[in-house]
Amino acid sequence: MGAWTKSFKLNGLQPPMPECWGHRGASAAYPENTIASFDRAIRDGSEGLESDVHVTADDVIVMFHDPSLERTTDGKGNIKEQAWKGQIENVRTTAKPQQQIPTFDQVCSLLMKPENKHVKLNIDIKPDNDPDRLFRLMKRVVSSYPNYEVELGPRLILGLWHPGFIAPALEHVPSLRRIHIGGSPTVARTYFWKHCDGFSMWFASLVGAEGQAFLAQAKKENKDVFVWTVNRKDEMIEATRWGVKAILTDKTDLFQTVRVEMQRDFALTRSEEVGFFFRWASWRYWMLPQFVIQSMWIANLQTRAGSTFEGE
Repeated sequence: MGAWTKSFKLNGLQPPMPECWGHRGASAAYPENTIASFDRAIRDGSEGLESDVHVTADDVIVMFHDPSLERTTDGKGNIKEQAWKGQIENVRTTAKPQQQIPTFDQVCSLLMKPENKHVKLNIDIKPDNDPDRLFRLMKRVVSSYPNYEVELGPRLILGLWHPGFIAPALEHVPSLRRIHIGGSPTVARTYFWKHCDGFSMWFASLVGAEGQAFLAQAKKENKDVFVWTVNRKDEMIEATRWGVKAILTDKTDLFQTVRVEMQRDFALTRSEEVGFFFRWASWRYWMLPQFVIQSMWIANLQTRAGSTFEGE
Protein backbone atom coordinates (compact mmCIF):
# COMPACT_ATOMS: atom_id res chain seq x y z
CA MET A 1 0.00 0.00 0.00
CA GLY A 2 1.44 3.36 -1.00
CA ALA A 3 2.11 5.92 1.72
CA TRP A 4 -0.47 8.34 0.32
CA THR A 5 -3.24 5.71 0.45
CA LYS A 6 -2.65 4.69 4.07
CA SER A 7 -5.13 5.65 6.76
CA PHE A 8 -4.17 8.21 9.35
CA LYS A 9 -2.58 6.69 12.42
CA LEU A 10 -5.12 6.88 15.25
CA ASN A 11 -2.64 7.18 18.10
CA GLY A 12 -3.93 6.08 21.48
CA LEU A 13 -6.80 4.01 20.07
CA GLN A 14 -6.75 0.47 21.46
CA PRO A 15 -10.25 -1.07 21.18
CA PRO A 16 -11.18 -4.33 22.89
CA MET A 17 -10.50 -7.38 20.77
CA PRO A 18 -13.55 -9.13 19.26
CA GLU A 19 -14.14 -12.82 19.76
CA CYS A 20 -13.37 -15.12 16.85
CA TRP A 21 -16.31 -17.25 15.67
CA GLY A 22 -15.56 -19.89 13.07
CA HIS A 23 -18.04 -19.46 10.21
CA ARG A 24 -19.19 -23.03 9.50
CA GLY A 25 -16.10 -23.89 11.54
CA ALA A 26 -12.66 -23.29 10.06
CA SER A 27 -14.23 -23.70 6.63
CA ALA A 28 -11.24 -22.37 4.72
CA ALA A 29 -9.24 -25.35 6.01
CA TYR A 30 -11.78 -28.19 6.35
CA PRO A 31 -15.15 -29.06 4.76
CA GLU A 32 -17.74 -26.61 6.10
CA ASN A 33 -20.09 -27.54 8.92
CA THR A 34 -18.26 -30.71 9.94
CA ILE A 35 -16.81 -31.86 13.24
CA ALA A 36 -13.30 -31.59 11.74
CA SER A 37 -14.00 -27.97 10.77
CA PHE A 38 -15.46 -27.11 14.16
CA ASP A 39 -12.59 -28.78 16.01
CA ARG A 40 -10.00 -26.95 13.90
CA ALA A 41 -11.67 -23.60 14.62
CA ILE A 42 -11.50 -24.32 18.34
CA ARG A 43 -7.84 -25.36 18.08
CA ASP A 44 -7.15 -22.11 16.19
CA GLY A 45 -8.34 -20.29 19.30
CA SER A 46 -11.95 -19.47 18.37
CA GLU A 47 -14.30 -18.56 21.18
CA GLY A 48 -17.34 -19.44 19.08
CA LEU A 49 -18.63 -21.57 16.22
CA GLU A 50 -21.32 -20.75 13.69
CA SER A 51 -23.36 -23.40 11.93
CA ASP A 52 -26.69 -23.88 10.20
CA VAL A 53 -29.41 -26.41 10.99
CA HIS A 54 -32.04 -28.43 9.18
CA VAL A 55 -34.30 -31.28 10.33
CA THR A 56 -34.43 -34.72 8.72
CA ALA A 57 -37.58 -36.76 8.07
CA ASP A 58 -36.93 -38.78 11.25
CA ASP A 59 -36.58 -35.70 13.48
CA VAL A 60 -32.80 -35.41 13.68
CA ILE A 61 -31.30 -31.91 13.61
CA VAL A 62 -28.26 -31.82 11.33
CA MET A 63 -25.62 -29.11 10.89
CA PHE A 64 -25.83 -28.15 7.23
CA HIS A 65 -26.13 -24.92 5.30
CA ASP A 66 -28.31 -25.78 2.29
CA PRO A 67 -31.79 -27.36 2.40
CA SER A 68 -30.49 -29.95 -0.10
CA LEU A 69 -27.36 -32.09 -0.18
CA GLU A 70 -25.86 -31.63 -3.67
CA ARG A 71 -23.55 -28.62 -3.32
CA THR A 72 -21.10 -30.02 -0.79
CA THR A 73 -21.73 -33.78 -0.52
CA ASP A 74 -22.13 -36.98 -2.51
CA GLY A 75 -25.80 -37.09 -1.51
CA LYS A 76 -28.83 -35.76 -3.39
CA GLY A 77 -32.23 -34.37 -2.50
CA ASN A 78 -33.76 -32.31 0.28
CA ILE A 79 -32.75 -33.01 3.86
CA LYS A 80 -36.30 -32.77 5.20
CA GLU A 81 -37.42 -35.60 2.90
CA GLN A 82 -34.74 -38.08 4.02
CA ALA A 83 -34.04 -39.94 7.23
CA TRP A 84 -30.81 -39.58 9.17
CA LYS A 85 -30.76 -43.26 10.04
CA GLY A 86 -29.61 -45.30 7.06
CA GLN A 87 -29.55 -42.36 4.66
CA ILE A 88 -27.99 -39.02 5.57
CA GLU A 89 -25.69 -40.65 8.12
CA ASN A 90 -23.98 -42.35 5.15
CA VAL A 91 -23.48 -39.14 3.14
CA ARG A 92 -19.96 -37.69 2.95
CA THR A 93 -18.56 -34.34 1.86
CA THR A 94 -17.03 -34.14 -1.60
CA ALA A 95 -14.26 -31.90 -0.27
CA LYS A 96 -11.40 -33.72 1.39
CA PRO A 97 -10.81 -34.97 3.97
CA GLN A 98 -14.25 -36.44 3.47
CA GLN A 99 -16.51 -35.96 6.48
CA GLN A 100 -19.91 -37.03 7.74
CA ILE A 101 -22.69 -34.47 8.19
CA PRO A 102 -22.83 -33.96 11.96
CA THR A 103 -25.95 -33.85 14.09
CA PHE A 104 -26.79 -31.11 16.57
CA ASP A 105 -26.39 -33.69 19.33
CA GLN A 106 -22.83 -34.47 18.16
CA VAL A 107 -21.90 -30.80 18.17
CA CYS A 108 -23.34 -30.38 21.67
CA SER A 109 -21.17 -33.31 22.75
CA LEU A 110 -18.15 -31.53 21.26
CA LEU A 111 -19.03 -28.40 23.22
CA MET A 112 -19.40 -30.39 26.42
CA LYS A 113 -15.85 -31.75 26.33
CA PRO A 114 -13.97 -30.29 29.31
CA GLU A 115 -11.51 -28.43 27.09
CA ASN A 116 -14.33 -26.85 25.03
CA LYS A 117 -16.65 -25.52 27.73
CA HIS A 118 -15.71 -21.92 26.92
CA VAL A 119 -16.91 -22.18 23.30
CA LYS A 120 -20.22 -20.69 22.12
CA LEU A 121 -22.37 -21.99 19.27
CA ASN A 122 -24.23 -19.53 17.04
CA ILE A 123 -27.03 -21.59 15.48
CA ASP A 124 -28.06 -20.12 12.14
CA ILE A 125 -31.79 -20.86 11.84
CA LYS A 126 -32.60 -21.06 8.15
CA PRO A 127 -36.16 -19.91 7.27
CA ASP A 128 -36.89 -23.22 5.49
CA ASN A 129 -37.36 -24.82 8.92
CA ASP A 130 -40.63 -25.32 10.76
CA PRO A 131 -39.82 -23.26 13.87
CA ASP A 132 -42.14 -25.08 16.30
CA ARG A 133 -40.79 -28.48 15.27
CA LEU A 134 -37.16 -27.34 15.25
CA PHE A 135 -37.24 -25.67 18.65
CA ARG A 136 -39.09 -28.58 20.28
CA LEU A 137 -36.44 -30.98 18.99
CA MET A 138 -33.67 -28.60 20.04
CA LYS A 139 -35.08 -28.40 23.56
CA ARG A 140 -35.11 -32.21 23.75
CA VAL A 141 -31.44 -32.48 22.74
CA VAL A 142 -30.19 -29.69 24.99
CA SER A 143 -32.10 -30.88 28.06
CA SER A 144 -30.63 -34.39 27.68
CA TYR A 145 -27.25 -33.13 28.96
CA PRO A 146 -26.61 -33.05 32.72
CA ASN A 147 -26.58 -29.56 34.19
CA TYR A 148 -27.48 -28.13 30.78
CA GLU A 149 -29.02 -25.01 32.32
CA VAL A 150 -25.57 -23.90 33.45
CA GLU A 151 -23.03 -25.71 31.28
CA LEU A 152 -24.63 -25.79 27.81
CA GLY A 153 -27.72 -23.61 27.39
CA PRO A 154 -26.00 -20.26 28.06
CA ARG A 155 -23.53 -20.95 25.23
CA LEU A 156 -26.16 -21.67 22.58
CA ILE A 157 -27.22 -18.63 20.56
CA LEU A 158 -30.19 -18.72 18.19
CA GLY A 159 -29.61 -16.71 15.03
CA LEU A 160 -32.98 -15.65 13.60
CA TRP A 161 -33.41 -14.36 10.03
CA HIS A 162 -37.21 -14.14 9.98
CA PRO A 163 -39.39 -12.53 12.71
CA GLY A 164 -41.82 -15.43 12.48
CA PHE A 165 -39.30 -17.49 14.45
CA ILE A 166 -39.31 -15.21 17.51
CA ALA A 167 -42.57 -16.39 19.12
CA PRO A 168 -41.77 -20.14 18.75
CA ALA A 169 -38.31 -19.54 20.23
CA LEU A 170 -39.82 -17.72 23.19
CA GLU A 171 -42.29 -20.57 23.70
CA HIS A 172 -40.02 -23.60 23.40
CA VAL A 173 -36.49 -22.44 24.25
CA PRO A 174 -36.91 -19.15 26.14
CA SER A 175 -33.64 -19.55 28.03
CA LEU A 176 -31.52 -19.61 24.86
CA ARG A 177 -30.11 -16.30 23.73
CA ARG A 178 -31.64 -14.77 20.57
CA ILE A 179 -29.84 -12.66 17.99
CA HIS A 180 -30.94 -11.49 14.56
CA ILE A 181 -28.91 -12.43 11.49
CA GLY A 182 -29.27 -10.09 8.53
CA GLY A 183 -27.98 -7.36 6.30
CA SER A 184 -30.36 -4.47 6.93
CA PRO A 185 -30.11 -2.18 9.97
CA THR A 186 -33.67 -1.02 9.25
CA VAL A 187 -35.04 -4.56 9.38
CA ALA A 188 -33.07 -5.24 12.57
CA ARG A 189 -34.55 -2.19 14.29
CA THR A 190 -38.10 -2.72 13.03
CA TYR A 191 -38.66 -6.42 13.64
CA PHE A 192 -36.02 -7.74 16.04
CA TRP A 193 -34.94 -5.01 18.46
CA LYS A 194 -37.35 -5.88 21.27
CA HIS A 195 -36.75 -9.63 21.48
CA CYS A 196 -33.07 -9.91 20.47
CA ASP A 197 -30.09 -8.75 22.50
CA GLY A 198 -27.61 -9.01 19.63
CA PHE A 199 -27.34 -8.60 15.88
CA SER A 200 -25.15 -10.57 13.49
CA MET A 201 -24.84 -8.22 10.53
CA TRP A 202 -23.35 -8.46 7.06
CA PHE A 203 -20.12 -6.47 7.32
CA ALA A 204 -20.85 -4.33 4.25
CA SER A 205 -24.16 -3.15 5.72
CA LEU A 206 -22.33 -1.40 8.57
CA VAL A 207 -19.71 0.55 6.59
CA GLY A 208 -21.90 3.49 5.54
CA ALA A 209 -23.75 6.16 7.52
CA GLU A 210 -26.80 3.98 8.25
CA GLY A 211 -24.64 1.15 9.52
CA GLN A 212 -22.52 3.42 11.69
CA ALA A 213 -25.66 4.94 13.22
CA PHE A 214 -26.91 1.42 13.93
CA LEU A 215 -23.65 0.56 15.69
CA ALA A 216 -23.93 3.68 17.83
CA GLN A 217 -27.53 2.90 18.81
CA ALA A 218 -26.68 -0.72 19.63
CA LYS A 219 -23.83 0.40 21.86
CA LYS A 220 -26.06 2.93 23.62
CA GLU A 221 -28.73 0.31 24.33
CA ASN A 222 -26.29 -2.50 25.26
CA LYS A 223 -27.00 -4.65 22.22
CA ASP A 224 -24.10 -6.76 20.95
CA VAL A 225 -23.13 -6.56 17.28
CA PHE A 226 -21.37 -9.35 15.41
CA VAL A 227 -20.21 -9.20 11.77
CA TRP A 228 -20.09 -11.82 9.01
CA THR A 229 -18.37 -13.16 6.95
CA VAL A 230 -15.07 -11.33 7.34
CA ASN A 231 -12.10 -12.93 5.57
CA ARG A 232 -10.11 -9.82 4.63
CA LYS A 233 -7.51 -8.39 6.97
CA ASP A 234 -8.57 -4.76 6.49
CA GLU A 235 -12.21 -5.63 7.25
CA MET A 236 -11.18 -7.50 10.39
CA ILE A 237 -9.33 -4.40 11.57
CA GLU A 238 -12.19 -2.01 10.79
CA ALA A 239 -14.73 -4.25 12.52
CA THR A 240 -12.48 -4.21 15.57
CA ARG A 241 -12.34 -0.41 15.46
CA TRP A 242 -16.15 -0.35 15.47
CA GLY A 243 -16.19 -2.29 18.75
CA VAL A 244 -18.05 -5.39 17.55
CA LYS A 245 -18.43 -8.31 19.95
CA ALA A 246 -17.33 -11.03 17.52
CA ILE A 247 -16.09 -11.52 13.97
CA LEU A 248 -17.38 -14.50 12.01
CA THR A 249 -14.74 -15.76 9.61
CA ASP A 250 -13.83 -18.78 7.50
CA LYS A 251 -10.16 -17.95 8.16
CA THR A 252 -9.91 -18.48 11.89
CA ASP A 253 -6.13 -18.87 11.75
CA LEU A 254 -5.74 -15.53 9.93
CA PHE A 255 -7.90 -13.68 12.42
CA GLN A 256 -5.89 -15.06 15.33
CA THR A 257 -2.73 -13.63 13.72
CA VAL A 258 -4.40 -10.28 13.04
CA ARG A 259 -5.71 -10.15 16.59
CA VAL A 260 -2.20 -10.55 17.98
CA GLU A 261 -0.97 -7.73 15.74
CA MET A 262 -3.83 -5.46 16.80
CA GLN A 263 -3.26 -6.20 20.47
CA ARG A 264 0.38 -5.26 20.06
CA ASP A 265 -0.30 -1.90 18.37
CA PHE A 266 -3.75 -1.27 16.93
CA ALA A 267 -2.99 2.19 15.55
CA LEU A 268 0.05 0.97 13.63
CA THR A 269 -1.71 -2.14 12.33
CA ARG A 270 -4.65 -0.10 11.04
CA SER A 271 -2.52 2.56 9.36
CA GLU A 272 -0.50 -0.15 7.60
CA GLU A 273 -3.42 -2.34 6.49
CA VAL A 274 -6.52 -0.14 6.02
CA GLY A 275 -6.51 2.19 3.05
CA PHE A 276 -7.48 5.86 3.33
CA PHE A 277 -10.20 5.19 0.73
CA PHE A 278 -11.51 2.06 2.48
CA ARG A 279 -15.07 3.43 2.64
CA TRP A 280 -15.22 3.45 -1.17
CA ALA A 281 -12.98 0.44 -1.82
CA SER A 282 -15.74 -2.05 -2.64
CA TRP A 283 -19.03 -1.71 -4.52
CA ARG A 284 -20.60 -3.78 -1.72
CA TYR A 285 -20.32 -0.77 0.58
CA TRP A 286 -22.24 1.60 -1.73
CA MET A 287 -25.82 2.66 -1.02
CA LEU A 288 -27.54 1.48 -4.23
CA PRO A 289 -26.05 -2.05 -4.24
CA GLN A 290 -26.91 -2.27 -0.53
CA PHE A 291 -30.54 -1.44 -1.23
CA VAL A 292 -30.80 -3.94 -4.09
CA ILE A 293 -29.12 -6.77 -2.16
CA GLN A 294 -31.15 -6.17 0.99
CA SER A 295 -34.41 -6.13 -0.99
CA MET A 296 -33.51 -9.42 -2.71
CA TRP A 297 -32.60 -11.04 0.61
CA ILE A 298 -35.86 -10.02 2.26
CA ALA A 299 -37.92 -11.31 -0.67
CA ASN A 300 -36.02 -14.62 -0.58
CA LEU A 301 -36.43 -15.00 3.19
CA GLN A 302 -40.17 -14.36 2.98
CA THR A 303 -40.55 -16.90 0.19
CA ARG A 304 -38.58 -19.58 2.03
CA ALA A 305 -40.45 -19.00 5.28
CA GLY A 306 -43.83 -18.85 3.55
CA SER A 307 -44.80 -15.60 5.27
CA THR A 308 -43.97 -11.91 5.09
CA PHE A 309 -42.11 -10.08 7.82
CA GLU A 310 -45.43 -8.51 8.82
CA GLY A 311 -47.01 -11.97 9.21
CA GLU A 312 -49.96 -13.46 7.43
